[in-house]
Amino acid sequence: MAGPRVLAANVMWAVPRIGARSHHVTASATASLLRLGAQAGGGRLSLTRAPRHCLRVASYSSSAGGAASSPPPPSTPLNSSRPATIEVNGKTYTTDEWYNVPQTVLALTGRKLHLQKDHPVAITRQIIESKFSTATYKRYNEFDPVVSTVENFDSLGFPPDHVGRARSDTYYINETTLLRTHTSAHEAELFRASASDGYLISADVYRRDEVDRSHYPVFHQMEGARVWDRTKVPNGDVVAAIYADLARLPTHDVKVEDPNPPHHPERNPLQSEHHTPEEAEAVAAHLKRSLELMVVDIFTRAKQAAARQDPNYVDEPLRVRWVEAYFPFTSPSWELEVYYQGDWLEVLGCGVSKQELFINADQPQQLGWAFGIGLERIAMLLFQIPDIRLFWSKDERFLSQFTGVQDNLDKLKRFVPFSKYPACWKDVSFWLRSTSAAGGNTAVANVHDFHENDLMEVVREVAGDVVEDVQLKDQFTHPKTGRKSMCYRINYRSLEKTLTNEEANDFHERVRQGLVEKLGVELR
Repeated sequence: MAGPRVLAANVMWAVPRIGARSHHVTASATASLLRLGAQAGGGRLSLTRAPRHCLRVASYSSSAGGAASSPPPPSTPLNSSRPATIEVNGKTYTTDEWYNVPQTVLALTGRKLHLQKDHPVAITRQIIESKFSTATYKRYNEFDPVVSTVENFDSLGFPPDHVGRARSDTYYINETTLLRTHTSAHEAELFRASASDGYLISADVYRRDEVDRSHYPVFHQMEGARVWDRTKVPNGDVVAAIYADLARLPTHDVKVEDPNPPHHPERNPLQSEHHTPEEAEAVAAHLKRSLELMVVDIFTRAKQAAARQDPNYVDEPLRVRWVEAYFPFTSPSWELEVYYQGDWLEVLGCGVSKQELFINADQPQQLGWAFGIGLERIAMLLFQIPDIRLFWSKDERFLSQFTGVQDNLDKLKRFVPFSKYPACWKDVSFWLRSTSAAGGNTAVANVHDFHENDLMEVVREVAGDVVEDVQLKDQFTHPKTGRKSMCYRINYRSLEKTLTNEEANDFHERVRQGLVEKLGVELR
């Protein structure tokens, strides 16, 4: 059976993945962190022809591997400077040696695309919200992005050495304060408040990640939860109450594949110390119907938009399937996949909420479910938007295409590209510091003192949205000295104009110097 194609941009219903360029699994404890494209490929030493307006660049292009995410505490990049305080949305915070937020990211903390009228992210949020009754699900769309490590990690049961805590993955303001990596950072607070039987959170979240058309350091998630209180349901029969609520939900006629048992002692365990099998199965049934209804609506709208734009569009029956998964704060857990346009697509992550979350929130009598979904990845599919950078564009050629859609969702249509400017790629090769373990000095303690995300941050800080993607093309370890050399290809392509060779060269030279100054590499 073919595996699913992943969509775009990450969410921290995330668990570590061992592999080349990414260290998050698609779909996570607040939404399945969907990924769009495949990563860089292989080859041999070659002289590669660049586009006519660029320089020809000799490069190695071989199969790429990447450094695994490093555990805390991290080291501070060489020659780095930091402000004593920073301001985020009108609040001032003191920094310390953990500070690693570039100005380019700070500048985006007030944009809140999920609340911007007729923005594709806001339209997507509205579509999802429309499938959850306001009588049950309270909306939270304006939580501040700055949270504590307790809120972001500890309250959700993340172990002290979890990869998500590393400075290579997360933007820290100081040792105990950060830009949230997922909307689940607010989960414990809402469970403790118990202000409604359900909630929906939408918000901007922040991750240090690779540079390509489906990843961005800021993206938007929506998280939802539904709870039942054993002490408030009729006769204390929570199973009957859940099934009664399920019976009140609409139905759909889409084929659903769900071949696995409701729980499995090894693959997808029941929380047997807290839930009976009947309770977990009832919660799962309500969860799955609720999310199926949402996903059916999303993909029906996507198909309608395609048909409106393309008279030759060939419709096909929608298919949905449930796949067992693992997330830190749900069990049993699932990912929902949809068969659309010839591919299985991962759409979201979800599960029966870990009872420890309710216990720690002083609500031990409650139980329920939670899900998470990435808004950009769904918007990219709905509107056929090919590059995640476009969401942050202020170009009216982009924004005007969605005018009026929030007032009339029947106006939803696919994005029409207004230009495709030529790419200009350039390579940079360097030796890692000989004084580092990553560079070949095994006497030093931390083998992860070079992390690919640090390089990505240097590129973003210098060139911002002018860079379309960065790919590792080659790495080489000297057989005598043990020093490690790496070669990355940076693809410069503006969304707004054709770059001249001089402009690309200027960006590239500043990137090269930034790598030397901040990461201590030796250019080749």
